[in-house]
Amino acid sequence: MDKAPPETTNTDSRRASHGSVTLADVAALARVAPITVSRALNNPDSVSETLRSRIRTAVDQLGYVPNRMAGALASAKTKVIPVIVPSLSNVVFIEVIEGVQETLTAHGYQLLLGTTDYNLEREAELVSALLGWAPPGVMIAGLRHLPRTNTILKNAGLPVVEMMEYGARCIDMNVGLSHFRAGMEMAEHLLARGYRKIGFVGTRLRDDYRARQRYDGMHRRLLESKNACDMLFDYPGGGSQQLGWNALGDILKTNPELDALFFANDEMAVGAILRAQRDGIAIPGRIAIAGFNGLPVSSLVTPALTTIISPRKLMGHTAAEMLLARISGGSPAARRVNVGLELAAREST
Repeated sequence: MDKAPPETTNTDSRRASHGSVTLADVAALARVAPITVSRALNNPDSVSETLRSRIRTAVDQLGYVPNRMAGALASAKTKVIPVIVPSLSNVVFIEVIEGVQETLTAHGYQLLLGTTDYNLEREAELVSALLGWAPPGVMIAGLRHLPRTNTILKNAGLPVVEMMEYGARCIDMNVGLSHFRAGMEMAEHLLARGYRKIGFVGTRLRDDYRARQRYDGMHRRLLESKNACDMLFDYPGGGSQQLGWNALGDILKTNPELDALFFANDEMAVGAILRAQRDGIAIPGRIAIAGFNGLPVSSLVTPALTTIISPRKLMGHTAAEMLLARISGGSPAARRVNVGLELAAREST
C-alpha cells in the first residue's frame, strides 16, 4: 500500500521552487512580516527581544544566510568561491589550495580563503559569513561539521564539495581519501617488517579528527593481529618538526619498549629523525619511524622516511572541477571521488 506524501508547508514549497532559503521563509516560520526579519538582522535594537529570539530560532532552524549582494548588486553573479580549510601553517592544505586555484583561475573564478584552526564553531561562523556574499558554490575541508553548518550548506541551494577525506555520507559532493584505510595500511606495513609495539604520535587529535582516523585504522589492524599492541600520544601543540624532535626523546625515555612510531604527519616524523641523528639513535635499528602525507622532504632526510603519499594537488584540482561542472549547469563525472593513497616504504622502517 502506497504511503501518503508528507505534508508540505508553504515554506517548504517556496524553498523547493528556488533551492535556497529566503528572508520570506524565515518570516513565515517566525510568523512575522519580512520587514521585521530584515530589521532584526540589520538593526537588532529596532525590534523587541522576544521577536529577536523568535527570528533567530527560525534563522537557525532553516540555515538562513543573509545575502550581502542584495540591493544594488542583486542582479550580479559573483565569480568568487569560498574555500575553507583548517590551517595554512601545514603545507598539505597549501598544496590542495594550489590545485583549487589553478583550476578556478583557468575558468575565470577566484577563491576566497578561510581558515578554521580546526575549530568547528569557527567553521560555522565562516560558512555563514562567506555565504552571505552570494558565491556560486563552496569548497570545505572534511566531512565532519556542526549540525547548524550542515543545515546552512544543505539549504543554501549551492553546489558544495567536501574534500580531504572520503566517506559514505556527504552534503553534496566529496573528494578525498580514507584516513582509516591509511592507518590500516601503515600498520600492515609495520607488522610485515616485524614491529609489534607501535606508538602513534599526533597533536590535538580531538580537533584533527582525520589524524585520529589514521590512528583508529592502525589500532584496528593491530588488534586483528593478536600479537601486537599500540600506544597513543596526543600533544597539545601544532604538528611541527620541533614537536617531533621533542616527542622522540620524551617517548623513548618513558616507553623504551616501543619499536616503531607512526607520526600523524611527515613534519613531525622528520623532526624525530633529526633528533635521532643528533642523539645517535639508530633508525630503524632502535626504533622505526613512519609519517603521513608524502612531503618532498620525506625522501631527502637520512634515513629516507617511510610515509603514505596523499595526492594533494589532485584533490584540489578534482574538487574544483566537480564544483565548476555543477556551477555551469552540468554534472561531475562522479559525485564522490576516492583519490586513493600510496605507501612509500623506505629506509626508516
